[in-house]
Amino acid sequence: MKSVIKILKENREKEIKKRVEESRVGLVELARLAPLFKDTKLENVDAGGVPAAWMITPEVAKDRAILYLHGGGYIEGSITSHQDLAQRISKVSKTRVLILDYRLAPEHPFPAALEDSISAYEWLINSKGYNPKNLIIAGDSAGGGLTIATLVKLRDQGVPLPAAAVCLSPWTDLALTGDSMKLKLHEDPFVSPDGLMFDARLYLGKADPKNPFASPLYANFKGLPPLCIQVGSAEILLDDATRLAKRAREADVEVQLDIWEDMIHMFQAFAVIAPEGTEGINKIGEFIKKYF
Repeated sequence: MKSVIKILKENREKEIKKRVEESRVGLVELARLAPLFKDTKLENVDAGGVPAAWMITPEVAKDRAILYLHGGGYIEGSITSHQDLAQRISKVSKTRVLILDYRLAPEHPFPAALEDSISAYEWLINSKGYNPKNLIIAGDSAGGGLTIATLVKLRDQGVPLPAAAVCLSPWTDLALTGDSMKLKLHEDPFVSPDGLMFDARLYLGKADPKNPFASPLYANFKGLPPLCIQVGSAEILLDDATRLAKRAREADVEVQLDIWEDMIHMFQAFAVIAPEGTEGINKIGEFIKKYF
């Protein structure tokens, strides 16, 4: 039986590796729908030991920046997969965007992604000289949850917080307890509970799914900066966003919660073909300009 168990474990590891690799390739292929604008500059950079890239569109302010944490369930996503979303946010906010290529699971499970986001934020302040009041952290899906976790960790470490944060369809509860996981199951074609469970298992490793730095829904939000939260009404992650907004408001955090009727997970990422995505990004730009 020991030999059988060993073979079964090896087969499972191979299946996981294959599934992760195919998923990563698929996300990059999806990104090919939206190439870079002709006037967008992409500059690769080392952000405190973490690979990253500046997305710079015309007329951006030199003294302001957005640290962008991409989505992908903590197992996929990259600069390439999210460059269109980042360039559009840069354009509407007139702010340069730093996309972080943080480490991914299963090769690098929790808290690797959080460690990388903290390192990049401190690099912006200590090495690049940005005033925290001229910084915003933003992210989508897993990156939206990572945005909140980063704010909480920075606060706990006594690091000055950014002016505000933006969370698009944030994944804040890796325990998957939201009612919308079931209620919206047949409405959301982009994300599934099974897929999230797979991602969570790989990212968490042996960590508690309710660890507040992995699932920031369970964190203390006291003292966090203003939040802009966008989510679609047709998402299985709807409750992750609405519960985040509720708990943040209870901690006296200023929250702008926008629930977009009939929109699916990360509808903003499809702005190249969907006008609703463009509208969502325009509202993000308005929020960012308000807090800068």
